[in-house]
Amino acid sequence: MNIKNILSIAALVTTLFTSRNCLAQERRSNTSLEEAKKAIAESNRIYFEAFARNDSSIFINRYAKDCWIMPPNAPALRNADAPLQFFKTAYYKFGLRNGKFITLDVFGDGKEYVTEIGLWQSFDAHHKMFDNGKFLVLWKKTPDGWKMFRDSFSSDNNK
Repeated sequence: MNIKNILSIAALVTTLFTSRNCLAQERRSNTSLEEAKKAIAESNRIYFEAFARNDSSIFINRYAKDCWIMPPNAPALRNADAPLQFFKTAYYKFGLRNGKFITLDVFGDGKEYVTEIGLWQSFDAHHKMFDNGKFLVLWKKTPDGWKMFRDSFSSDNNK
């Protein structure tokens, strides 16, 4: 066997191992992203229960301790007290009692952060939609699971 053959075999073996490793990493990343998507769907499913039940603890638990909530036409609410501040404003000032998220896409590697893009609808105590719009949420994986880290949204209505 000459040196060319040995180098060719070595290159082939290296390529096979590299490809195999890349495929394994891609599968792990896809699995991580799928797990994040499931956690986000579950969080979104119970998000509005907080308003239906007037239970801020459900709402607060959706967010990371170092979160930012960035509502339209208002300053950003930051850190651990932001979710409670937002809940009180939405519940008492705007009359939010239920809602709906429509996730359009979730992307990222699923390891530390993923981004969610979607639409939202807000309903009052009479089940009437009073506002709707779009959102962009950066989710963060914490020791307590996936939590909203940066939450930005805007209305589609001119009020």
